[in-house]
Amino acid sequence: MKALVTGATGFIGLKLIKSLEDCGYSIRILSRNNNLDYDTAICDLQNEKIPESALDSVDVIFHLAGHAHDLASDSIQEKIYYDVNLGGTVKLIKIAVQKKVRKFIYVSSVKAGGVPGFGVCASENDQGEPEGIYGKTKREAELKLLKIGEESDIYLSIIRPSLVYGPNVKGNLQLMLSGIKKGWFLPLPETNNKISMIHVDDLVRAILLVADDDRANGEIFIATDGTPYSSREIYNFMCSALGKPNPKWSVPKSFFDMASLINPRIRYKLNKLLGDKCYSSAKLEALGFKAKKSLKDMNETDC
Repeated sequence: MKALVTGATGFIGLKLIKSLEDCGYSIRILSRNNNLDYDTAICDLQNEKIPESALDSVDVIFHLAGHAHDLASDSIQEKIYYDVNLGGTVKLIKIAVQKKVRKFIYVSSVKAGGVPGFGVCASENDQGEPEGIYGKTKREAELKLLKIGEESDIYLSIIRPSLVYGPNVKGNLQLMLSGIKKGWFLPLPETNNKISMIHVDDLVRAILLVADDDRANGEIFIATDGTPYSSREIYNFMCSALGKPNPKWSVPKSFFDMASLINPRIRYKLNKLLGDKCYSSAKLEALGFKAKKSLKDMNETDC
């Protein structure tokens, strides 16, 4: 079996290609830069035409590449999101259909389903307004893919990861880990909010499951470890993983409430930090998925 992987050099992609190799797949990657370790088709999804030869003899495509930077939503940035997350994705599956690739697995995001209400763990059926330009372009790509899947013979499955953690994680989680390690990230208050997460190893297992189970064809699946955490719990687990004692105090929530009144940017950041982001992976679990790791098992290797 030959797999084409986009986003193969990213946090999730590196873990995925290793697991694919362990499963006996031969690997080709679609990347902006040549990779001496793998058969590489050079392509920038934003600016370049996808070489059709990249899909020669490919049985399954795992499409992870996307634009996800948390930057100002100006017209230039919006164009990048649309060019990569929507345009590049649609171009890739259309070539896949022409080349008779058997399967197309798309790694989307829970942001495509919108922000859950307070105290609600949203399922795939709870489709709200996608979160931000990233979530919007991911959702539009999902809809295009589902339509193409219905109109062709290609096997299509979509997986929406919740917040992913693990070794070499990037973004806000890495910032939080670094801040706790260096002592400047102060203890968060317990607000009893709920945030869903999943270890990168479990996410890769989920991706491989939806690629292999025929019941996943034409479906969207949310991936979590099944246990929502409050922001304070996440903070405490990170402290433990770093070998630091859990503080007995916290910054009062009233401080954050006052800070959020200063400007919308601060309010947005605080909502991400202390808001609810709870999702249900019951549909994925019905396929037989069960996470092997939880945040309470986090150790220094995950940092």
